[in-house]
Amino acid sequence: MKKGQDTLDRTDLKILDILQRECRISNVELANQIHLSPTPCLERVRRLEKNGYIEKYVAHLNPKKLKANLTAYVQLSLASTSTESVKEFNQQVSEIDEIVECAMVAGQFDYLIKIRIENMDEYCKFLGSKLASIKGVTQTHTYVVMEEVKSTHLIQL
Repeated sequence: MKKGQDTLDRTDLKILDILQRECRISNVELANQIHLSPTPCLERVRRLEKNGYIEKYVAHLNPKKLKANLTAYVQLSLASTSTESVKEFNQQVSEIDEIVECAMVAGQFDYLIKIRIENMDEYCKFLGSKLASIKGVTQTHTYVVMEEVKSTHLIQL
């Protein structure tokens, strides 16, 4: 592969797959697993970082250990989906820590958000103070997660 080329070969995909599962792996161990010497392995990892395939390295935390026991999905409808309204909504949502995911969607509502919070009492406070304060929200529907069957950050490579 030519230096700086922005295409992925099998070795790049193997590196990405291993790192998304265990980002604390040493370069030597990673190199062993993909059958390269450490120097070219590290060069590939750095190229993948530089080209934006690897955005960051993070620890996957246990929400139950950190008082984030309740997960809920909330459907939101906005009064307007004009560019200005959407921009303002996105800014406000990005500042609310309890919201861990937010996506504009097509369909009967405008946004789907995922929240992690301690319990139902905290959810009621969140709904009444934070969610209700977002300008332009006209309707919400909440779905509380009873059992999380599958939750992964892995991308199929």
